[in-house]
Amino acid sequence: MRVAIAEDDPETRAYVGASLTDGGHKVETFANGREIITALQRDTFDLVMVDWNMPAKDGMDVIRWAHEHLSPAPPIIVLTSRSDKSDVVSALEAGADDYIVKPETADVIRARVTAALRRSGPRPSNERIEAFGPYHFDKLTSTVRFHDKEVNLTAKEFALAKLFFENHHRPLARGYILQMIWNSVADLPTRTLDMHVSRIRSKLDLRPENGYNLHTVFGFGYRLESFANED
Repeated sequence: MRVAIAEDDPETRAYVGASLTDGGHKVETFANGREIITALQRDTFDLVMVDWNMPAKDGMDVIRWAHEHLSPAPPIIVLTSRSDKSDVVSALEAGADDYIVKPETADVIRARVTAALRRSGPRPSNERIEAFGPYHFDKLTSTVRFHDKEVNLTAKEFALAKLFFENHHRPLARGYILQMIWNSVADLPTRTLDMHVSRIRSKLDLRPENGYNLHTVFGFGYRLESFANED
């Protein structure tokens, strides 16, 4: 998962970032609240961690901004030295999903992040076939069946389509998609993503009549809208 960390202390920022990287997460760090708000305006993160006391917008400012401007807002964990019970209550009431008092071990930080991610999104399916309306993704063979007909997708097209379906209704920034699917290849032509999106839109016939519509979010990325009943 992709995690953003805002912490003004360089040592703490590096420690938390390394702890989550060791846990398999992709991490970006920021030195203050203003920097992370700017990043959230142009990019997608699965979870945000913020220190309470930071220059140029504190942690509470970030939480309020996220809930006012992002739909949906990512889960947010406050990581701070403030341990008073009233501070915990204030942070949770402001919209934080969890509260960690520093210092904390790497194992606990990773566990709390995993728990917050589990609560906030769909749980990973252990089933071989994952169904979204008429679309059935076979994770073993990396194939998709649409109305019982197999759709010929490349490995990257399958991964990209699966990312969109698992995050339908959620706007995904171009940078997020490139990192999750192409591991942020520095010299990747910008049109590569657009070409892959165009191909899966066409191959999977993504239109409202089929329950899903993949459209461009101008200046940001893409969003898969769902019109299907997936009971």
